[in-house]
Amino acid sequence: MKIDFKKTLPSYKARRGVFEVVDVPAMQYLMVDGGGGPEAESFKRAIETVYPVAYTLKFMSKNDLGKDYVVPPMEALWWAEDWSVFTTGYDRSRWEWSVMLMTPDWITREMFDAAVEKVAAKKNRPPGLDELRLGTLAEGRCVQTLHLGPFADEGPVLKRMHEQFIPEQGLKMTGKHHEIYFSDFRKTAPEKLRTLLRQPVA
Repeated sequence: MKIDFKKTLPSYKARRGVFEVVDVPAMQYLMVDGGGGPEAESFKRAIETVYPVAYTLKFMSKNDLGKDYVVPPMEALWWAEDWSVFTTGYDRSRWEWSVMLMTPDWITREMFDAAVEKVAAKKNRPPGLDELRLGTLAEGRCVQTLHLGPFADEGPVLKRMHEQFIPEQGLKMTGKHHEIYFSDFRKTAPEKLRTLLRQPVA
């Protein structure tokens, strides 16, 4: 039976226009780090790197372990020295990021190394493969909501989250801004994009 983590993990669920406090368990990810906006060549290269390895791991899991799953949606952590670049002005040159794809906890380091080796041996070897790593992210308590529409319209939503909802709950921001992309923004019209916006808090 194929597992779809978007349906089984509460941390992948959010409602538009509603800020919710959730506890997110530690999860394992394929990760590539970089800087600049999503239009940067390095960001595109990161996406082209994580997907081949993610699908290789999926088929290794299905064929070798008998555990099949839907490859989860792409995610990214975003941060900057000055948080206001995300809520006012959108100065993308100052953004830093980690592109991520969640991998099940039964995927081992040995499986990851074998998958990278398989992908590296292919004719169309991803250019960013040497930058790929397997890491664990433990966010704990977070505030999240679902955003529908262009990325450029996230600013007012994040402003309300950061400056109104979080302080009103007696919380403070602690980690990096986290986005989960339920839509393929390379193929989806901006007004139809579905993005989960998450902020770790304490």
